[in-house]
Amino acid sequence: MGVTRASARVAVLALLWGSTFLWIKLSLTVLTPVQVTFARCLLGAAVLTAACLGTGRRLPRGAALWGRILIAAFFCNALPFALFSLGEQTVDSGVAGVLNATTPLWSLLLGAALGAEPALRRARLGGLLLGFGGVVLIFAPWQRTGQVGWGALAIVGAAVSYAVGFAYMGRRLVGKGVATISLSAAQLLAATALTALTLPVGGLTPVHPEAKGLIAMVVLGVLATGVTFHLTYRMIAHEGATNAATVSYLLPVVSVALGAVLLAEPVSARVALGMVVVLGGVALTRWKGTVVVVKGAVG
Repeated sequence: MGVTRASARVAVLALLWGSTFLWIKLSLTVLTPVQVTFARCLLGAAVLTAACLGTGRRLPRGAALWGRILIAAFFCNALPFALFSLGEQTVDSGVAGVLNATTPLWSLLLGAALGAEPALRRARLGGLLLGFGGVVLIFAPWQRTGQVGWGALAIVGAAVSYAVGFAYMGRRLVGKGVATISLSAAQLLAATALTALTLPVGGLTPVHPEAKGLIAMVVLGVLATGVTFHLTYRMIAHEGATNAATVSYLLPVVSVALGAVLLAEPVSARVALGMVVVLGGVALTRWKGTVVVVKGAVG
């Protein structure tokens, strides 16, 4: 029963998180990138704050803790959410999901650069190189029709920001005696405040009241941001990194499938191969070998 329940949580989280890129793409038909970023943070924060207070929990207290929450909100919410909204103006939702799957690769590279990853074993180093090779395959810089451009770079930037944010959350927030619902609600409240500062730059333009895009915005904020962010927090805090890694393998599959079926996005053989290579690289970085061959550099 426990295994079945855990598998169900992984499947639900993968579907919700993987669908994020579809909802962003649809929301951009009626809102600007700044509006999409602010609205998803606001809706997600409202849902989690209501859940937090409704279950008798309190929001975190203390200036030092809120300072850490603000930093996490910037790297794990405000910045990557903005970069995804900007990037998906020119990048297909399926490709955005694939590029987002490079987050574990950036996490490993960041850990090695800062000395948090004491050594890179042969398999993990090979996975790192293979994964980034898959990214190059998707970008296809040798073709004018490839995914090269500021949009794709913004998506990669979001994946890097996630890597920084998750590492910071794991070290400074998770396991410090504060309930995950309180932390997730507070973090999205902080992200809402941060993104509100950007509204004067492209966030005050008139909204086009088109039903499909507005419904997508609500789903993005409530389910794909609020619920998904809290489930991710709970998984990191209570089930460790293994299940979270399992979810990361499923995200691009979900995003590509939804983009192809619902948005008729073309899936070229090159992009499909790139996705397989990226996922293969991520899988190798999770493989525990025994031979240390490369030392991580201390920053």
